[in-house]
Parts: sequence; structure tokens; C-alpha cells
Amino acid sequence: MISLDQEESRVKFVLEQNKTIGDAVRLLNDHSLRIVLVIEGSNKLRGVITDGDIRRGLIRGLDLSNFVTEIVKSKPLVVTSDVPPPLARQIMQANAVQHLPVVSHEGKLLGIHLLDGAGQKIRNPELFVIMAGGKGTRLWPHTQNCPKPMLPVNGKPMLQHIIERARDDGFQKFVLAINYLGNMIKEHFGDGSEFGVKIEYLQEEQPLGTAGALSLISATPTVPVLVTNGDVLTDVKYSEILDFHKRYGAKATMAVRQYEWQHPFGVVRTNGMEIIGFDEKPVTRTHINAGIYILEPDVLGLLSKNTPCNMPELFIKAQNFRHKTMAYPMHEPWLDVGRPVDLEKANERNT
Repeated sequence: MISLDQEESRVKFVLEQNKTIGDAVRLLNDHSLRIVLVIEGSNKLRGVITDGDIRRGLIRGLDLSNFVTEIVKSKPLVVTSDVPPPLARQIMQANAVQHLPVVSHEGKLLGIHLLDGAGQKIRNPELFVIMAGGKGTRLWPHTQNCPKPMLPVNGKPMLQHIIERARDDGFQKFVLAINYLGNMIKEHFGDGSEFGVKIEYLQEEQPLGTAGALSLISATPTVPVLVTNGDVLTDVKYSEILDFHKRYGAKATMAVRQYEWQHPFGVVRTNGMEIIGFDEKPVTRTHINAGIYILEPDVLGLLSKNTPCNMPELFIKAQNFRHKTMAYPMHEPWLDVGRPVDLEKANERNT
């Protein structure tokens, strides 16, 4: 058991109920155990928050400024301090949980049990495909003699940032779909051994869109395939998108980001010719495609070889076959490096 009577441990796990979802996100990002314990009053356990609770809240339309009470799981599984660790471990295994808060008989938070292996990195057998064949015309002249994924960000190609982050998240097998100036990508990465991974290549003879290149994979995968655009930099854990995809039994999962747009004018609400209300520069929230996907092998089978296809089009095909498609709401930092100003932002942030 980790005792929470020391300040160092409390800082990692404990949050007061008057804090925001953004505060919970920052706490989760500080450790790999993916749980926050929420307290009220004199250290009484109010509930728990997991990464999944946050993402479900975001998909409901909440944002990081909402209070954690909007998403807290108020009746978590707990044990009292007189339950011995072996029994606590059995309880966690029987209930398929990795965390078990410890409370006094009065409900005050004392500590937390962790299942053996919680927070440890797992080697993922799934294929990690990066779409790196685009011309990057909006980044001209930066891309005149350099493929967009090879543009330097903090001293190394942004494609290298993506590969190293995925490698550190447990992925080992990579496929790079290349077209424009693809030889520069091959020369830099080779077979991947220098970077501690295995890399193969798909050579597009013509641009095939954000999904079409997947039809060139020689051997049909038998496990889910993670796909990302080669110009998307993010702090998301790819393995957590994969876990989400499996947990919900999805055939295709798309990572999405909440996007806010404020109307520049006051909006007049009407019913016919009658004015019924006013909204002063209202804010509209939507979800946008974040350029990261998980696809099952039978969804890949919907592609026609060497035929252009974009990812939203593939999702529509999957839905037409009644395949379950899911949105994975992201709250992590994310940047689509499509314009010179985005490249400047990428170099300003710590990647």
C-alpha cells in the first residue's frame, strides 16, 4: 500500500473537489498510474477519476474548466486499512481494477493499493503506420527540397519525434507510407535499428490519401493497426487509444479534439420575425479529427488496392457495413503542423 500521509505521495494522487478537470489532467500526466483520488472536507474520499472518466466528460461537451465533481466516480471500490495486502490484491484481480483506495471506517482517505505491474510499459505487438507521403504544399518553401515529416523540430525531424514517442510507449513495428521525396526518409531511418525499432516502407506511386496507402500492406495484419499522420505532434499515449479501442470493441477508432470557435458578433435568436433572445458572441464547441486512428483488419479489407481513399471515407464505409466506430476524445497537447506558423509553434514547445 502507498500511504498518503506524506505530502510527496498526496501531491501525486490527491485532488480536492473544488478543482477543475484541467487540474486532474495535470495530475494524471505527472505519473503513469492514471488515477486521481478526490477528497472533500477533512480528507474524506469523495470519489476517484480515471483517464477514461475525463475523456467521457469531454465527449459529453465538458471542458477543462469544469469542476471535477462533474466527472468524479462517487462510489468507487474501496477497502479499509485492516484488509491485508494479499486479500486486497485478490479483490483487485477479481474486479479487474489496478487501483484500490484505502479508507478508515469513517471514510477518510489513508492510502492506495496498486496491482502488481500497474503503470509498467507493455510491448505492443500491433503495427504502427505513419502516413509520410504528402507534399506539404502549405509549408512551401520549407518543403521544396524536404518532405514535410522530415522538417526539423527542436533539432530533429518531426517524424523522428513521432517514432521515438511511440517506441517509448511500447510499439516496435513501424510502417512508413512514403511518396514525395521518400528517399530522404529512407536514408534517415533505414530499417529502424538505429532507433531501436523495425521499420518497413510502403511506396505510393501516386498520392492515395490518408487511408489508401494501407491497401499496399503486403501481408494482411491479424491485429489492430494504429495509423497517424506524419505531421501530428502530440503528448497522447498511443497505447491508451489502443486500450480504449479494445475496451469498447470498436472496429475503427478516431482520435478527436475539442475545438472552440467564438462568433465575432452578437447573435439574435428569432422565431419567425419575432426576437426571442440574444447571445453575445457565443462559443461553439465541436470535435475535430486529430489524425490518429486504430483500425481492425476487416476494416482494412474494405480498401481497394492502390485506390485513393481518405480516412473519413473509410470510416463511412465501415459504418455502412455496420462496424462499430468510436471517437477517442483527446485532452493532451496536440499540433497539426500544416502551415509555417504551426512549424514555429512546434519549435517553441518542448517536444
